[in-house]
Amino acid sequence: MKKSDLKQLIKPLVKECIHEVLIEEGMLSNIVSEVVQGMQAKPLVESRAATPTPPNRAAEARKMKESRQKMNARRQELMDSIGKDAYNGMDLFEGTAPMSREENAGTAAGSVDLGSSRDAGVDISSLVGGASHVWNAMK
Repeated sequence: MKKSDLKQLIKPLVKECIHEVLIEEGMLSNIVSEVVQGMQAKPLVESRAATPTPPNRAAEARKMKESRQKMNARRQELMDSIGKDAYNGMDLFEGTAPMSREENAGTAAGSVDLGSSRDAGVDISSLVGGASHVWNAMK
């Protein structure tokens, strides 16, 4: 069957179906009433919002620096007041050294912390008692 023959067969059927739906079932009147309602509504007017002024980076940086300085000064003041009265003037951290940056930031989240690489560790050779010769043989 050719395309033109199929078109001649189907066109009257489709035309009749559309006519039946639009006219006989009242679809056309519904469509017309919705269009009329849409035309009566106020038209939408687009307006642009005022663009916010770009933030002043220098002023923000200055404020941040000032607040950080105030916070550090307050923290130091609190630490000094605690240090004067606490532990009867005894220095709890005497003889200790602060952690290096490499030790402090070297471990990632979830990694095992085995301590400093410079730490000799603990000698456990005496824990096994008389079986040290077994350990030596295993080496």
